[in-house]
Amino acid sequence: MSNLADRIEEYLKKVIEQTNEGFIVLQRGYLADFFSCAPSQINYVLTTRFTAERGYLVESRRGGGGYLRIVRLGLDPEGKFQRLMAELIGDDLSQERASNLIDRLKEEEIFTQREALLIKTIFSDRLLSGLVNCPSHLRARLMKEILANMCRDDIDA
Repeated sequence: MSNLADRIEEYLKKVIEQTNEGFIVLQRGYLADFFSCAPSQINYVLTTRFTAERGYLVESRRGGGGYLRIVRLGLDPEGKFQRLMAELIGDDLSQERASNLIDRLKEEEIFTQREALLIKTIFSDRLLSGLVNCPSHLRARLMKEILANMCRDDIDA
């Protein structure tokens, strides 16, 4: 049986998939009661599994009328995608964040399974740490370049 965090994640993703709006609004207390856990467990799932790299934006308001809004970020073909990715990536990209982003792009079918595996291998700390002083800078630059080329329409097959 999967652990509690996995079950919470799976539940939230299923609820998001069932909406036409692309987002859900829930109360942290309701989720904690539903899963018989502390609200901090809900926070843990949201902060580790519903990140921008994984394709989600979480808005939260605490207190009596508090809520959680989880928005599934869409990837559009009009160039907003590259701007979003550039903002998301920034000047530094850790191996973990890169891996999450690659998984998301594989989910969106921008990368194939094979491409995702190759890029993750190239981006590994094990490989980059011995080659450059700041692997996170190089990883960010490489990811931006890869994405710019992956999204071009004029690539010859």
